[in-house]
This record gives sequence, C-alpha cells and structure tokens, in this order.
Amino acid sequence: MNIEETYKKQSDYVNSFNRLSTDERIYYLKKLKKEIINEENNIYSALYSDLKKPKFETYTAEIGVLLNEIDLFIKNLRSWSQPKRVSSSLVNFPSKDYIIYEPFGMVLIISPWNYPFQLALLPAMSAFSSGNNVVLKPSEHTPKTSALLKKIVNNIFPIELMNVIEGDAKTAEELLEKKWNYIFFTGSVKIGRIVAMTAAKNLTPFTLELGGKSPAIIDGSTDIKVTCKRIVWGKLLNSGQTCVAPDYLIVHKSIKDLLITEIIKTIEKLYGPTKNKSDDLTSIVNTNNFNRLKKIIENNKVLFGGELDEKNLYISPTLIETSDIKSSIMKEEIFGPILPILIYEKLDDIDFIIKQNPNPLALYVFSKNKKFSDMIMNRYKFGGGIINDTIVHLVNPNLPFGGIGNSGIGSYRGKSSFELFSHKKSVVKRGMWYENEVRYPPYKNKLNFVKKLLRLLK
Repeated sequence: MNIEETYKKQSDYVNSFNRLSTDERIYYLKKLKKEIINEENNIYSALYSDLKKPKFETYTAEIGVLLNEIDLFIKNLRSWSQPKRVSSSLVNFPSKDYIIYEPFGMVLIISPWNYPFQLALLPAMSAFSSGNNVVLKPSEHTPKTSALLKKIVNNIFPIELMNVIEGDAKTAEELLEKKWNYIFFTGSVKIGRIVAMTAAKNLTPFTLELGGKSPAIIDGSTDIKVTCKRIVWGKLLNSGQTCVAPDYLIVHKSIKDLLITEIIKTIEKLYGPTKNKSDDLTSIVNTNNFNRLKKIIENNKVLFGGELDEKNLYISPTLIETSDIKSSIMKEEIFGPILPILIYEKLDDIDFIIKQNPNPLALYVFSKNKKFSDMIMNRYKFGGGIINDTIVHLVNPNLPFGGIGNSGIGSYRGKSSFELFSHKKSVVKRGMWYENEVRYPPYKNKLNFVKKLLRLLK
C-alpha cells in the first residue's frame, strides 16, 4: 500500500474519533511479542544479510531489548493510562484536578540502519501502545530487515493502526511533507535538522534521536585492564556503528602508553588477529560508509590495525593517535571501529577538547577517584553517562534515553516512551455547591484581600 492510501486510512480512523482501549492495545502487543519470537531465526538471517551481525548481538541488542520493552508495556500500560490525580489549588475550591494521557494521533517514525530491527519497532510499539496510529519508515540501507519488519507488522496490525512504508530518501521526503501529529526520527544530525525544519512548517511536535562524538575520559587512577576491556567492547559492538559508542578517548598522559598496549592486547584476545575478520564483528553497512572510514584511516597516524577488506566491507579495529583537536577525525561522529586517542594533563585540557564537540549523546569516565568522576558527570552536558563502563545505561528502561542540543531532542524508553507519545491534558472539575465571589466584578476593595490570600497559598 502506498503513502497516500496509508495516510488516508489512518487519518480517516483518527478523525472518526476511533481509539483502541488499553485492553485492545495489550492484545496487539501480545500478538507482536509472539510474532517476534516465531520470527527469531528470520531476524538473525536478515541482520546477518544486511550487516553480518552475529546472533549474540542480534539477540541482546535487537530482539531481547525489544521483547523486554514489550513485556514492560503489557505489565504497566493499564496503570500508566489511568488519569493521574494532582493536588488542587485552594483558589479553585471545591475541585478535582487530574491529568489525562491522550494519544497525539498519527505518528511518523523514521528509523536508522545501525540497529534496524530494535530502533524501528521499539519506538513504533511505544507509540502504538500509547494509543497512536503509526507509519514506520525503516532504513533502505538494511533491505532484508526492512522487508521483515513490513511482514511482521502486516501480520499483526490493520493498516489503519500501523503500517510500514519502505523506500529511499525520496520516500522519507514524501512522508515528511504530510501533516503528522508527531514525528520521531533516529539518525544523523544533518537529516535531523531537515526533519526539524519540516516539522516546524506544521508546528508538529517531534523527537530527534541523533548522535555526536561521545568521549571516554580515563584518569590515572583507573584499573587499566578492566577499563580497556569495557572500552573495547563498547567501541566494537556493531563495529562501532552505535550512536553511544565511545567515539574518542581522553587519556591522562601518565597512563597513555600502558593503556594503548592493553587495548591492543584486549582487541586481539577478544577478536583475534585484526587482519582476519572475526565472526563476532559486524561488517560496515555499505560501500559509502566503508570509503568514508577508509579515508579517515589514510589521513591519520595509525597506531594499530587499519586493515581494509572492501569486498567483505571489513575494517579492522583501529587505534589512531591525534593531538590536533581541529583535525577532520574530530569534527564528525566516526561511526566505525576507529578509536582516536588524545591526552590530557589537567582539567582545562578536557574542557577544551569537549568544548569542540559539546553536548554528546553519551559521556564515559573511568576512575577510582569518586570526586573526579562525580565532578565530570556534573560538569558537562550530555545525553546519558556512565562511570566505569560504556553503553550499558541503555539496558535499564527506567533511565530515559535521549540527547541534548546537537545530540537530540526528547527521550524515551519504558514509561518515558509512554509519556513522550502522550499529550498530557490538564482537567479541572469544579463543584457547584460553593461559589467564591472574590473573582467577580466589581473589584473595588478586593485587591488587598487577594494579595493576602495569594501569599497564604504560596
């Protein structure tokens, strides 16, 4: 079904004031969960075809995360959806005040290629669970996964509730030209700006899940062996094609050489010789991204790795030393298995480095010094952070996930997703058995009384 037909079906449904009950939405969620479980082997195959993604990463970072989120909605949707009573103001006595969680209506979701299953269905499922009608546009760069997403959604949902529209950038442009009640976009900063400007034409609310250069700061007190293991895992998960992967390291000068040696040992221990592609490493998504990363390697000083296999879209884990904060490698998110290493001696050095790429999606600090790590967490603006690890904050659905400034607008996961895709409608129900005459004209001799009253209500 094309864009026009899908849009008409969903807009007709919304404009007819039809709305699924909470129990009906839970029914569809249970069907979706069962369908994902039934399609598990096909999900593995699709992601291997698109990205050579190992089964372990497919389950833990795509399937498992999504199933857990669906379970969370099934368990809590009834309570989340209930009107929430809030304290009334004495000015309105007698009254009952509450918040109604109301769906926006038609939601457009544009999802990326790096985690093409989870980052498509998780926000789509969340928007639907909140009572919205959803059009999902998955990435054209992972065609097998996109086709499977369409099959799964079509097997569960009527088109007027949720549909998948496949296509390239032109299709996304056509979709964005429509008037939506909410837009949710995950992708690059460049395209995020376009989405924001397009949404502004219709004053459409939106969420942007972007990226940025997420630093990992390592001070001299850290446990080097554990630090390297956690950094290597976080960097090479999905071959660095993760929006919250550590993009570069800021290492205290005193431990730089030790750290580099240990990182190399850790890479070889976890993934084997870098000249041969490990089965536990994902491929680069396409030739364009391969050539972009290849250029980065060719234009910088390689400390380790740098092997290239264009036929298999493989780039080995690569360490790069740089002292030029204004070099090309420090201007844009790397999104690949390349890790620049910078050094610092004092806090001013860290300040200067991070100011070049402010507001990252994630920030990591490794230290045994509580005062130092707490100071780092409170000093800089970023989407989400971890002390002494990388990426694992995404595991907890109680922590909202999202960026700030260039790394995004809005956050979701768990209850935060329900709140994101719901308009909070404020309602006051007044009693009629008592009437306060102070607010009505004539106002003569009432001002001083009102001032005293408002002071008492503070």
